[in-house]
Amino acid sequence: MRISLPRTIIRTIQRAVVEFELLETNDKILVGLSGGKDSTLLLYALTILKKHLPFPIEVEALTIDLGFKKQEEMDLSPLQTMCNQLEVPFHTIRAELADDILNNPQQNPCARCSYFRRAIIHNFAKDKGFNKVAFAHHYDDAVETFLMGILYSGQLSTFLPKTYLDKTGITVIRPLVYLREAEIKGAIKKLGITPMPSPCPRDGETKRAVVKEMIRSLRKENENIFAHLAAAMRQGRNIQLWPRELTKEEIWQKSHEFWYQRKGDTPAEA
Repeated sequence: MRISLPRTIIRTIQRAVVEFELLETNDKILVGLSGGKDSTLLLYALTILKKHLPFPIEVEALTIDLGFKKQEEMDLSPLQTMCNQLEVPFHTIRAELADDILNNPQQNPCARCSYFRRAIIHNFAKDKGFNKVAFAHHYDDAVETFLMGILYSGQLSTFLPKTYLDKTGITVIRPLVYLREAEIKGAIKKLGITPMPSPCPRDGETKRAVVKEMIRSLRKENENIFAHLAAAMRQGRNIQLWPRELTKEEIWQKSHEFWYQRKGDTPAEA
């Protein structure tokens, strides 16, 4: 089967591969394949790149079913057919974790779902001899994650294009990090592929969906909003932040020194 993608898509992925050193000789890569537009494009792209790289790599795919629907309602045959056409080995794992994900009072459902998916795919990769796991996070995902970190946890952080995991010895790569979501939608449409809908009953009701709409709304007033957020999450940008928050003991010590002009005393225990 001859497959192709728009040249602009391949060049953008190549930029990420080269800049972040995502692919190396004899890599054995496991792609997290949900059947959505992003992971489908990632699998196609790696299959194409594999044929043109100056060194050999292996690519396989894994679909994780966390039990949001009954097993007989989950038809994964389209993914099997696609992988057969691409000559990519296809694996599936079903784990009955939906109830735990949706009804755990101590953790956000999206965070818990992501945790389980990562744990399953990383352990599978380790057990089967893969050295890399490829996820299909794109540029919009990175910027949204950055803004979510600020708004919901007070942290300046986002996921990295390449991350080595000490516990498993697996390296996570994200070759689509320079692609905009709209570009992915356009490429999938040209391929004539209908992405599989998410089985999650809360799809579209997440904090990410809220932040995505927030960015979209802000761009109506200033089209540079996305570009500015993307620039802000880069190392080397001009940063001016308040000092770290002091502990109660440090505040007590500084207050004591200020009012009594004495240093070296330690606060009395409460």
